[in-house]
Amino acid sequence: MKAVVLVGGEGTRLRPLTETIPKPLIPLVDRPILAHVLDHLGRHGVEEAVLSSPYLEPAFAAFIDERRGAPSVAWVTEATPLDTAGAIANAARHLHETYLVLNGDILTDLDLTALVAHHRDRDAVATIALGRVEDARPYGLVAVDEAGRVLEFQEKPADLVPGAVNAGTYVLEPEALSAVVPGTRVNIEREVFPALIAAGAAVFGLVSSAYWIDLGTPETYLRATFDLLEGLVRELAYPAPFVDPSADVSLLAHLGRWVVAGPGSAVGPRAQVEGSVLLAAAMVEEGARVRDSILGPGSVVGAGALVEGAVLAEGARVPDGATSAGARLRAGEVLGA
Repeated sequence: MKAVVLVGGEGTRLRPLTETIPKPLIPLVDRPILAHVLDHLGRHGVEEAVLSSPYLEPAFAAFIDERRGAPSVAWVTEATPLDTAGAIANAARHLHETYLVLNGDILTDLDLTALVAHHRDRDAVATIALGRVEDARPYGLVAVDEAGRVLEFQEKPADLVPGAVNAGTYVLEPEALSAVVPGTRVNIEREVFPALIAAGAAVFGLVSSAYWIDLGTPETYLRATFDLLEGLVRELAYPAPFVDPSADVSLLAHLGRWVVAGPGSAVGPRAQVEGSVLLAAAMVEEGARVRDSILGPGSVVGAGALVEGAVLAEGARVPDGATSAGARLRAGEVLGA
């Protein structure tokens, strides 16, 4: 079995962190988001994953070089952004059998083996993993009949309504994207799936209670991190708080339960960290307080500073004694400078 993993998004909602780190390569507890996706594929017998992105390609090259274990990873260059269907078609042009498609920024414990079996049992051309949500406004609804056949994709509702939504994992036959012209920008939800449904093709959905979350915003990234620390994602278990062996946390510091201190990070005496992630070599100096924040690689919160709801990019700094709520500091930026 092979899979295509979509890693081409620019991560605009996670800026400025993603200005130097591709979103799928942002660490999630102990490894990049993309490593979690690939490990999940490997647990379900996937032998090869094909990746493609036009964004920060050298960073992915380094990741692939260091990657070990199943599945093996192949890279297909995407010269320009092709949207979802265009990117899948570009990456899957040499695949001639049933394959999986996953978004590289979604954390899930979905049973991929069961999803593929569901697809094959119904002789489907495309099968879409669906999740039930209480508020479909951020997603749009997917309507299915009693047999699970997809009837239509509905626009994002204006009012709060529950329902089934696209959970970002597909099983496709090669013919599913046969109408996509190579090198063209095509969207799979808005163009390909509706066209298949209109033509009477067998497009099915499987509603699952599996865990899944789109890691596209600081809020959902932190939520996924805390869910991992709480053991809510099957097959993954972490201590809470999670402190990398190379991190230097003062015995006089306070770390809340929902905290990740990444490799080489440091927390000084009398510092307090709650509901936050410190990426590699991030530093919280003496007496500083950090809440509900993401501190990028090598970023610094100075002594006695107070930071809440912040996203600090690589090498950003909050000066000693400063106070900030909701700061978004770009790489190397100093608050107030």
